[in-house]
Amino acid sequence: MITLRKSAERGYADHGWLKSFHSFSFAGYYDPAHMGFGNLRVINEDRIEPGQGFGTHGHRDMEIISYVLSGELAHKDSMGNVKGIPPGDVQRMSAGSGVQHSEFNHAPGQTTHFLQIWIEPNVTGIAPGYEQKSFSAADKRGRLLLVASNDGAQGSVTIHADAKLYAGLFDGAETTTLTLDPKRKTYVHLVRGALEVNGQLLAQGDAALLDAESSLQLRSGQDAEVLVFDLTA
Repeated sequence: MITLRKSAERGYADHGWLKSFHSFSFAGYYDPAHMGFGNLRVINEDRIEPGQGFGTHGHRDMEIISYVLSGELAHKDSMGNVKGIPPGDVQRMSAGSGVQHSEFNHAPGQTTHFLQIWIEPNVTGIAPGYEQKSFSAADKRGRLLLVASNDGAQGSVTIHADAKLYAGLFDGAETTTLTLDPKRKTYVHLVRGALEVNGQLLAQGDAALLDAESSLQLRSGQDAEVLVFDLTA
């Protein structure tokens, strides 16, 4: 079964310095029909104005992934990490027993556009951790590249969760097929462009929720960037 969630159906918040689309219930946006999907709890598409950001705040027992689309995200945390996250990098922060961090856009005249992703962990109370890796556009071109997994396979960042995250770029005749476990859930989020997902056309910000499916086919991309999540049922 495949269910489409159109971009315009997401929650939206405009705080002036921050504009955010919420795929699932978050902060002031509450929809009991969209509390998450499998162990995927949050996908927020955030745009931070220049010189603005999230002040120091805390998290516990959550795997948090940042995926920057344009601009740069400045990260600072209580583990001593002070990092810049550019497009192409995947950052993973394991909140574990507790971590404090801040995220800012320090670039003058440029908006930082990124996805904030939360995945529920399969272990709790662990020491907090941080990892950041760069994945080239060439490695994602016409294929699904594993960028996060529970065992760090294929050079992906390691998350403490029963989940995998793939990223891909598709245009024109480029196509790929991913074999799925029908006992698990698959969430496809189209970051930009247009893409056909198992025969369904997605536009920027749309999502496809797959349940009890055995394969995923991506084709007919138009400058498409896509994230695919393999999740617990």
